[in-house]
Amino acid sequence: MNPLNEVQWGADWAWGIPLIAFTSVLHVLCLALFTARVEYAIDHVKSRRHFSFTFALVMALAVTLVTALHIVEGGIWALAYRFLGAIPDNRSAMLYSLGALTTYGDTSIHLEHRWKMLGALEALNGMLLFGLTTAFLFAMIQRVWPAATRLGSDRRRD
Repeated sequence: MNPLNEVQWGADWAWGIPLIAFTSVLHVLCLALFTARVEYAIDHVKSRRHFSFTFALVMALAVTLVTALHIVEGGIWALAYRFLGAIPDNRSAMLYSLGALTTYGDTSIHLEHRWKMLGALEALNGMLLFGLTTAFLFAMIQRVWPAATRLGSDRRRD
């Protein structure tokens, strides 16, 4: 018995690819918006003392916002599972979705058999989104931290 022959994945792909595209566009737009806001804020505080503390606060805010963004994206997938009837209730749909998105997985909640590939596609989406988030946080550190070192060298000259 070959499980690949028993499952039709056309609907999974038809739902999964647009969900991946939508959440990826949403993710990139939100990261771009946040980057613009951070650069604006840093320009206004980099001449103040305690830049390291401000930088730590900015990074904490960035991590909080991208966490919220991942939760929203998990909610989008959970709504799709509910709409498709792949999971019977909202709480289970959200728990399954966040588990799939983070590739953590919860063994007590399962998609209906015909939607199994959709869960794998969400895990793929999660890996891509977390990769974008990691690149974003790294780029933010690279942009903001040099401003702190320039500030330190400017103060030493005074």
